[in-house]
Amino acid sequence: ATVITFTNNCPTTIWPGLLTGAGSPLSTTGFELAAQATAKVAIPPPFSGRFWARTECYWNSTGQFNCPTGDCGTGQVSCNGAGGNPPVSLVEFTLAADPTTGNDFYDVSLVDGFNLPVSVAPSGGTGRNCTTSSCHGNVNAVCPAELAGQCPQAYSYAYDDTTSTFSCGGGANYAIVFCPSN
Repeated sequence: ATVITFTNNCPTTIWPGLLTGAGSPLSTTGFELAAQATAKVAIPPPFSGRFWARTECYWNSTGQFNCPTGDCGTGQVSCNGAGGNPPVSLVEFTLAADPTTGNDFYDVSLVDGFNLPVSVAPSGGTGRNCTTSSCHGNVNAVCPAELAGQCPQAYSYAYDDTTSTFSCGGGANYAIVFCPSN
């Protein structure tokens, strides 16, 4: 299995959400991650899916779990097959069925907007495009409307594959960091 380590470098608690697009089911689809904490999730290949952080979450008076950003609408910490409501910064993966002969593909995506800085870094993989991808700031706040969404390493619009899709062979593991240091 591929191990993905989630790290919360943000000053407050976040609740990562996990969504399987295809492949093996996950052991968790959402969890709490305190500030400066880490958690590991084993992902059995083949897998495609996405991960994001929910922020400022709380239990309302009727016992429903709610998040102002990234909420998956289930009323629970687990997302149970639901994605995060935009705006949300995403990390997307497609893991090879056989990591020794196939490549994993991954990206940071701002197609659904931006809610937190995020990075994804491989370890143990091979390939010239097996490097860190990140988006450290909300460029939408400072860009003209026609250019909004442009972090150079992030998937900003449909078909933005040339500079934004990364790939590793050789059975890499990955570290996703929310609020990474520059």
